[in-house]
Amino acid sequence: MKILAVNAGSSSLKFQLLKMPQEDVLVSGVIDRIGMDYSEIKIKLNGDKIVERFVCSDHSVAVELLLKKLLDLKAVKSLNEINGVGHRVVHGGEKFSDSVVITEDVIKAIEDVSDLAPLHNPANLTGIRAFQKALPNIKGVAVFDTAFHQTMNEETYLYGVPYEWYTKYAVRKYGFHGTSHRYVAERVAKLMDKDLKDINTIVLHLGNGASICAVQGGRSVDTTMGFTPLAGILMGTRSGDIDPAIVEFIADKESKTIKEVINDLNKKSGYLGLSQNSSDSRDLWNAAHKGDKLSLLAVKKQVKMICDYVAAYALTMGRVDAICFTAGVGENAIFTRQLVAKRLAPLGVLLDEEKNQIRGEERLISSEDSKIKVYLLPTNEEVMIARDTLRLGN
Repeated sequence: MKILAVNAGSSSLKFQLLKMPQEDVLVSGVIDRIGMDYSEIKIKLNGDKIVERFVCSDHSVAVELLLKKLLDLKAVKSLNEINGVGHRVVHGGEKFSDSVVITEDVIKAIEDVSDLAPLHNPANLTGIRAFQKALPNIKGVAVFDTAFHQTMNEETYLYGVPYEWYTKYAVRKYGFHGTSHRYVAERVAKLMDKDLKDINTIVLHLGNGASICAVQGGRSVDTTMGFTPLAGILMGTRSGDIDPAIVEFIADKESKTIKEVINDLNKKSGYLGLSQNSSDSRDLWNAAHKGDKLSLLAVKKQVKMICDYVAAYALTMGRVDAICFTAGVGENAIFTRQLVAKRLAPLGVLLDEEKNQIRGEERLISSEDSKIKVYLLPTNEEVMIARDTLRLGN
């Protein structure tokens, strides 16, 4: 059985074709710059990389091109070999606590919560509609970033604001990166040869966007991102948690609108804003080694925020069996992992420095005498999308 896992952005379409249930990736890639002066498709197949430029006016054209490429490259002999299409959808609000087969009612529900993710949900829906048009007889499945966090309790997901903000406008913590957190939590349970229900894990999804999740017995009990992905720890260009009064203060001082200040917090803050250098952790480490104090400060600030949350989540769950680093920074930033482990030493976290000298490979990196096991675990959201599509599409 072959499942197509897709992630449609406002001007992009990422994809993987997987053979299920083996979970073998047959072909993967991305179509970028959709609707611009030119578009580009990048494909990985059998170890080869294919890059082509063309004109692509919208997602429907992109989907048609993708399906034609799958045929031309003989990834499938016919489109009938595609048994399901799984779609990443960023926001499901409170409506969805699991992935779901896409129907018109589901599309309407996604549209209804699009004001909670105005940059993402409309793009995700564009991809859904494009595939419905191109493959009308194949089931589609929506896999929500927010669904995994619907197990949080009220004292965790509610804010200390007027309650009618919640009842009228659904203002609450939702959390994101749920598909990644779920994959890593399930994977570490297998690596530890434990039942998922018997272990407590803290997942550190550290990329340009970053969030931490406390997973107790396979259930998300708390996470750092909130009503939007702006909350939580410092990220590539996002500030993470700040005093909300800063927004009005800067709006007055800089003669900006609130929307403009929020844009600054999303796109000009984090690593980039504090370091005055870059939003890329690699650039910050290179600069820090050359004596750039602000670059080092930005990294250390993020590390402090990570560890503050880890300590809080350890108290929430009462016991932590594993801490898992994942996503671009988590999988590759050796020094960040070292700093996090050093700061978490009072919890009994000890790294094996030799094992930690690796990037992007699945590995236990804690020492034998560490009280909490520490793993480097590359995330695989596409596999989770494919699994859910297989589970729900039959």
